[in-house]
Amino acid sequence: MKEVLRIDQITKTFPGVRALDDVSFSINGGEIHALVGENGAGKSTLIKIISGAQKADSGSIWLDGKELRSITPASAKQSGIGVIYQEFSLVPSLTVLENLFLGVVDRHRLGPDTKARRKKALELFAQLGIEINPDVMVSSLSVAQQQIVEIARETSRNTKVMIMDEPTAALAFDEVNHLFKIIRTLKARGVTIIYISHRMDEIFELADSITILRDGHHVATKPMSELSRKDIITLMVGRELKESFPERNVVIGEPVLQLEDVSGNGDHNISFTLHKGEILGLAGLVGAGRTELAKVIVGAAKRTGGTILLGGKPVDFKTPGQAVDAGIALIPENRKTEGAFLDYTINWNIGIMALRRFSRHWIMDQSALSEQVLKLSHRLQIKTPSMEQLVRNLSGGNQQKVVVAKALAAETQIMIFDEPTRGIDVGSKQEIYLLMNQIVESGVSIIMISSEMEELIGMSDRMVVLHEGQQAGMLEKSEFTQQKILELASGIRGNNE
Repeated sequence: MKEVLRIDQITKTFPGVRALDDVSFSINGGEIHALVGENGAGKSTLIKIISGAQKADSGSIWLDGKELRSITPASAKQSGIGVIYQEFSLVPSLTVLENLFLGVVDRHRLGPDTKARRKKALELFAQLGIEINPDVMVSSLSVAQQQIVEIARETSRNTKVMIMDEPTAALAFDEVNHLFKIIRTLKARGVTIIYISHRMDEIFELADSITILRDGHHVATKPMSELSRKDIITLMVGRELKESFPERNVVIGEPVLQLEDVSGNGDHNISFTLHKGEILGLAGLVGAGRTELAKVIVGAAKRTGGTILLGGKPVDFKTPGQAVDAGIALIPENRKTEGAFLDYTINWNIGIMALRRFSRHWIMDQSALSEQVLKLSHRLQIKTPSMEQLVRNLSGGNQQKVVVAKALAAETQIMIFDEPTRGIDVGSKQEIYLLMNQIVESGVSIIMISSEMEELIGMSDRMVVLHEGQQAGMLEKSEFTQQKILELASGIRGNNE
């Protein structure tokens, strides 16, 4: 195949950190090329340099044999380089059609040719195998639909190389499959895809070749056929990870939380029991009501029916603060906006949850508080040069550990983990899994919401499956299969079949 993109000796340094160090590799045209590495490996910096969002200190980018000089976002797009970031660049208050042609000027006209644009939009969606009304507001679309609008916008610009940064992070199982069809359609049309993901299954299903970065260095570029999953993980982390899901030694105990016909926040008549030391998986497609149920349990959303029993006694939390005081904490899906205070220090974030424990009559035992915060930091192995480091400056995995530390600082006995490893690299995932095992081994119970099938099967002791706000089934460990979970999640089979 003909080389389409060449990265030649790219180096980029930020204050105190060399993000990329003399990175060189090339990508052939019309292939799906995976770009992988742990958080901090340099992936994000590299794609920003390729797309003109940042300037390299040295080195060069070549497209179709021509060097791209003084790259800007506009010149990169003109050259045929497009990027689909995790956080979309669409304007929610505009229509799909307006977003598709934002910044495009129709030549020889005083205003836009709306009729021609609408026809072009419908053609783009047809090519991608999707039906979207060009006249609806972007804010009314699902995450998957918004992503398709982004892809359509890039393909309308005759994109040669499309970079996709964690494109399945917010998608459900069925939406992922549809995205894969779109990616393969683009490949068949000759578009080169650079695919960034922490999910190994996706990489093996899609990619033709792979580039691995570690600590800002290029480690390898190879055809996928030459590497096993174990090979890739070892190259990424620089060490061998023995197992994806570590074993745990826990005797599951008495019931600690019971839901009896609980309704609210779009969910209806949900019933299950959580036991001491158990990890109870909560599965379902996007829109099934998993996060909605978690918010009802902790008082962030109103319960309209049924009973919640904590330690055998009915509870009715009006706020998440009341739930925390009673020993239940939610580790939210979006740690950056709901889980942590990014512009405050690690010390402050963890300590804020333990203030009541270390204050008597409005007097704070600062020494005891600091000792507890430091102890939790060491226990969770938060990687930081200082406890005064802002949480914003930590990797995704370490930000997640800070959020978990906050819950532990409040001495909670039940933790609800909503997408615990979303956007976290394979090495950090292993650390989170080990941490969850340590938590349940100490007697704490966990409800785990996850969109990753492998994670649900690997970490759960039992599993509740939701479908459109209803309880579709309860599975024991021995019953876990991907097919059975998907059938329940999609409503194909019921609980008693």
